Amino acid sequence: MLQDVLAEPQWPGLLTPADRRGLTPLFWGHVRPYSVRLDMGSRLEIGGLG
Repeated sequence: MLQDVLAEPQWPGLLTPADRRGLTPLFWGHVRPYSVRLDMGSRLEIGGLG
C-alpha cells in the first residue's frame, strides 16, 4: 500500500533523503531474523569437542 502511495507523481519532489531513510524501519520492524529467541547470556553445550 505504501509503495502505491509513493508511486504517485507528487511524492518524488516532496521526500528528502532523510525522509526516505525514515521509511526503512517501517519495512523491517516486524521481522525477526531467527525463529527462536536467542539467549546471549548462556553458552550452548556442544558434544564431541575436546
